[in-house]
Amino acid sequence: MNSWKRILAVVMTALLASVLLWGCGEDTRRTVSKTAAESEAEENGVRIGISFDSFVIERWLRDRDVFTATAQNLGAQVNVQNANGEVKEQIEQIEYLIDKGMDVIAIIAIDGDALCSVVKKAKDRGIRVICYDRLIRGAGTDLYISFDNTRVGELMGEALVKALPQGGRIFEIQGSSSDNNVSMVREGFESALSGTGIEIVYSTFCDNWLAELAFDAVNEGLESNGGSIDGVMCGNDDLAGQAIRALTEHKLAGEIPVVAQDAELSACQRIMEGTQTMTVYKSVDREAQMAARFAVALANGEDITDPETDLHTEETISDGQYEIPYYPLEPEAVTRDNMDEVIIEGGFHQREDVYLNVD
Repeated sequence: MNSWKRILAVVMTALLASVLLWGCGEDTRRTVSKTAAESEAEENGVRIGISFDSFVIERWLRDRDVFTATAQNLGAQVNVQNANGEVKEQIEQIEYLIDKGMDVIAIIAIDGDALCSVVKKAKDRGIRVICYDRLIRGAGTDLYISFDNTRVGELMGEALVKALPQGGRIFEIQGSSSDNNVSMVREGFESALSGTGIEIVYSTFCDNWLAELAFDAVNEGLESNGGSIDGVMCGNDDLAGQAIRALTEHKLAGEIPVVAQDAELSACQRIMEGTQTMTVYKSVDREAQMAARFAVALANGEDITDPETDLHTEETISDGQYEIPYYPLEPEAVTRDNMDEVIIEGGFHQREDVYLNVD
């Protein structure tokens, strides 16, 4: 009896082992099959490269994440490159993306003029190119998507006019002189000041958008104007933060209106604290989403200028040599009065973060 039990136990053990091995074999085959399918999809799927100026400015991290997630949801692979503010490095990274055979390359240009040749090289290889937020001049790219930068400047100018109804003397601290957007913002800003009695008594650029240069600019401007100033315009919120730091050292922070753009969290906090007057909100989430959608459309050979398609451009803009498709997005001025409505209710920043330093 015991021998039969032993024999039965051996047989059952062998059968169980066979079942387990068969099951593991099926799981392995399913895993291998799935991986092969994924590899095939990756091999044949849309490939998008995106080259960032740098991630020094807070908003570019958000752009990266939203752009990548949107493109991936549409079935594309995304290769992200960061040039760290170096033009030579950005050119090398774009050449790398060309060699990798990207279908589309989106570029946040450090210096649009310096990238013209490498962009033409990409186009000669049949790669579609998107100017993301900053125009690359003379390259005949396939799309320029950005906010209406002239309107951004107008909104900043209008905010200073409201803050200084009797006029006054102001500093104009712009971003990088190699950024085409800067000239457009400046045009809009100075147009809004025309005939208002507001005089620009000091103007400068901050190369590569280095925020620390705005600190030096305020000190230099005050020194050359006898320590007197009525307002400050800054090219973005990073510059405004350093400008306000300099004003603080001169006991002028909160007394002097300061305007900028990007609606960064730190700027929204300063607005609620009373040291910054306004910022221009640009829905970078929407810009990133639309840029990713256009990139996939271009990769798939779609005509983005065809009004019969759901996704298309209705405007063009001159890059100095060519008229290229242009998709503008509208900016919005943000002050203490509409912070809750635009920034918090819109989900751009959380209320507890914006009001962090306010009792």
